[in-house]
Order: sequence, then structure tokens, then C-alpha cells
Amino acid sequence: MQTTLAPQFRGTPDGDAAEAILRKCVHCGFCTATCPTYQLLGDELDGPRGRIYLMKQVLEGATPTRATQLHLDRCLTCRNCESTCPSGVQYGHLVDIGRKLVEQQVSRPAGERAVRWLLKEGLTSPLFKTAMALGKLARPLLPANLQDKVPAASHPRAKLWPQREHPRKVLMLMGCVQPSMLPNINSATARVLDAAGIQTVVADDAGCCGALRTHLNDHDGGLKDMRRNIDAWWPLVSTGKVEAIVMNASGCGVTVKEYAHALASDPDYADKARLVSELTRDLSELLPELVAALKPRLSRQAQAMRVAFHPPCSLQHGMQLRGGVETGLRELGFEVSVAGTESHLCCGSAGTYSVLQPELAHQLRDRKLGHLGELQAEVIASANIGCIQHLQSGTVTPVKHWVELLDERLAG
Repeated sequence: MQTTLAPQFRGTPDGDAAEAILRKCVHCGFCTATCPTYQLLGDELDGPRGRIYLMKQVLEGATPTRATQLHLDRCLTCRNCESTCPSGVQYGHLVDIGRKLVEQQVSRPAGERAVRWLLKEGLTSPLFKTAMALGKLARPLLPANLQDKVPAASHPRAKLWPQREHPRKVLMLMGCVQPSMLPNINSATARVLDAAGIQTVVADDAGCCGALRTHLNDHDGGLKDMRRNIDAWWPLVSTGKVEAIVMNASGCGVTVKEYAHALASDPDYADKARLVSELTRDLSELLPELVAALKPRLSRQAQAMRVAFHPPCSLQHGMQLRGGVETGLRELGFEVSVAGTESHLCCGSAGTYSVLQPELAHQLRDRKLGHLGELQAEVIASANIGCIQHLQSGTVTPVKHWVELLDERLAG
């Protein structure tokens, strides 16, 4: 696709990056077939091809409107279209640029601005832990949309952190909301790795991966979060004291793996970001090692648990990791199935999307749960906290991180 950048965008990092991405797009429309919002709304402008058309207009100098902003807001950034695209268009990077440029030109209503500010500042604040604790106590009294975001109770083993030392060590990002919302995911990860002879190390000064602010169009704030994490990790990373940086939230994983891209033009952080990205592994990438270490203990279980696995978009499209979790769990004695229909589509969580676009998010959630329900599983497993809590809000079937299933088996 050819585009002629408006003068104000020529020679700028955003303009050059967008033009390079647009040049790959042949406008074939394959992406519309796998776009969740196009499937729901049937509007070309609510699919990747239509949004690319809108962003192209803005880059060529057209004045964006509130409608332009709304069509870009409705994108889940699930990146399913990237898996479908025959030309390798990096739509996720393009929509980040497009939203940023539109945000600079179109003023949002005061209510929207307030909600977005509360999300990016509140979810990353130390006070979020207190707010979540109070929310759990008052959960029956909360409005339905807030109950969706507050787990009913904390896991009884959430505070059990292994104390053994191991020669092999990995860094783990605790995340911004996960320690308060579903803390057992982190402690279960540490316990499972410990059982495999790997020690989990945490850098206390690390926090949000940067995705939250970036996807809310606070790009400078997102980059600040990334630099803070690199600074927190660097003493361990630069000295080789850890062999990997492990992510048990695939949404964080896809972001940290792209630190090198995000900070490529920063002379102080480009090289550091490149090394951090190279060392970053989704927890599922360690599964072959976990299988080898844990199979003698777990495969002796008498009865296989029936598990319906929902692969998050950030795992299967953002990081292009497919099939690893299912294969690993099966080798460890679980009976694992993936929905036979639309397993590639987003569940509607998408970070803060389920808060900002609740109607679309709930439609996608219920559609996903309908397909997973056909599997008649005892438990639904996933690999990202957003998906886990979003799906749990629509079903009585337990929804857990797959590492929690391993941890429960180890606890026996």
C-alpha cells in the first residue's frame, strides 16, 4: 500500500515506522476474517483493513474525528490479524502509532479521560493492593461490572514461597495487578520452578511492564515503566546471575519481548533493552524442562483431569507460541482439549479493554465460554491473568493458570 505522508509526519520516527508498515499491506482483507470486532459488528471500519485505511488518511494529513478514535478504540490489539496476514504487516505496532496520533488531535469527553487516568494510575499504584483487599471484603455489595474484576477469595497457598537456593536462577516479573488480584499465580510459578531445581528471583523495584500505559495512549509513561524495569533487572542481567527473565502473564511477555523495538532509538537503553528482550521467556517456553523434571512425579497420578485450555491472544498471536502448553500438560498426565471452534479468537479481556468496552468484551467472553463449555472440562486453564479473571466472571467452572494445575498436583 502506497501512502504519501503529510509534511508534519515526514522524517519523524512515528511517520517513518508507520510508512514502512503500510508499505507491506496489500489490502487483501484476509485479516477481516479473524478480527473479533469485525465478527461482532460487521463494519469494515471495525476490522484491521478499515482501521488501516483510517490511519493512512491521518498520516496523509486528513483530520481525524471522534468516529476515527472510536473505531481505533474498539480494536482489542489481539494481533490475530498478524497471524493471518500473508504480507507480515505489523498491525500491533501500527495501531499504537495511529492511536497516539489521533489522541493528539481528538479530545476525549471528560468522563473518558477520568476513567483512563484512573486505570493507568490506579492499577499501577501501591494503593491498588489495599483497594483490591477492600474490594474482596465488599464484593457482594459491588456493582456487577466491578464484581467481574474482583476475585471471590485469595488462594490459601498464595503466600507460600519456596526458600531453597538453587544454582539455576531466573528473574520473574510479578506484574502490576497480579500480586493483588491473583497472587497464587506468582507463588505457584515459584513453587513449580523450585520443584524443577530452578530458583525464582524477584527485583522489588520492577513493576508494570509498560503495556497498560502504552495501550491507553500514554506512550511516554509506558517507556518510563520499561526503563524502570530494565534498571531494576540490570544488576542481575548484566552479570549473568540469571539465565532468563520469566513471564507468567503472556500479556507482559509479549511486551517485554518487544522492549528492544520500543527503545531502539534510545541511546541509553537500546542495548540493554535488546538483551532483556533476548532473555525474556514466557513460562510455557520452560515447559519442556519442567516436563523432564516433573514427569516422574506427576505422571503417576491415577486420574487425568479434564482441562479446557484457552490460549491467550498474547501467547498465540503476539509471541506466536502455539501448542506448547497443551503438549506439556498432556505429557504430565492431564487430559487437555482446545475449543474446536474459534480457539484463535480473543476472549474480550485485552488488558483494560473489558473495562473500557464492556459490551463487546462480554459478548466475546460469552462466545468463548460457549465453545469451551462444549468440552465439558473440570477446569478451564489459560496463561494470562486478564483472560483468567474475565472468563471466570462468566462461568462457575474454575478458571486457573496452567501452572496452578501443576502446583496442585505437586502438592498432591
